[in-house]
Amino acid sequence: MQVPQAVLCLPTYNELENLEPMLRALGDKGVRVLVIDDNSPDGTGELADRLAQELDYVDVLHREHKEGLGPAYLAGFRRALSDGADLVLEMDCDFSHDPNDLPRLLGAVEDGADLALGSRYVPGGGVRNWGLVRRLISEGGSLYARVLLGVDYRRGVLEAIDLDAVDSKGYAFQIETTYRALRAGFEVVEVPITFADREVGGSKMSKAIVAEAIWKVPGLRLAALFGRL
Repeated sequence: MQVPQAVLCLPTYNELENLEPMLRALGDKGVRVLVIDDNSPDGTGELADRLAQELDYVDVLHREHKEGLGPAYLAGFRRALSDGADLVLEMDCDFSHDPNDLPRLLGAVEDGADLALGSRYVPGGGVRNWGLVRRLISEGGSLYARVLLGVDYRRGVLEAIDLDAVDSKGYAFQIETTYRALRAGFEVVEVPITFADREVGGSKMSKAIVAEAIWKVPGLRLAALFGRL
């Protein structure tokens, strides 16, 4: 039986301090890693090229401009699919996602899920190094998305949900792709993980990203109600 090829898409923008530790931590996880760098001014892209020459499981996709997390992931998904990936994963480069959680996410897909989500809001999941205000904002945002939307990709999911129609730029990208997968009838499961705040480098969160998430959620719901999704 042929083992499915799993490609992990790892967007980077000014992640010079995190990139090498992350890539080495992924070395024994059974995945190829596609670094997607948006022309980072701090030299992240150059470091990625050097590491790709040393580490045979690493590839690099360079993009000319910083356009946001969503477009970076879409570029990575298209590259992974064209390279023959059966499973496509996404993860942050700042260690807020623990590389040791990957085997459980892959296992959920191997057990039949079409899309496995690492979730801090299911039994066994949680957060680390978060203050009370951030916890409240995060939990409120999660509830907001679940109420309005009713809410590791298999290759077929990405081929079915029309990547050209996905237009979220920031963290709403995960909400939009998940909702499109649910609307298309795919099985989505949540795997408990612990989410930690980054220790090195600067956060990419901005007011524009938050605003997009606020309007995007009801926008998706309305599009579905009017048959445009």
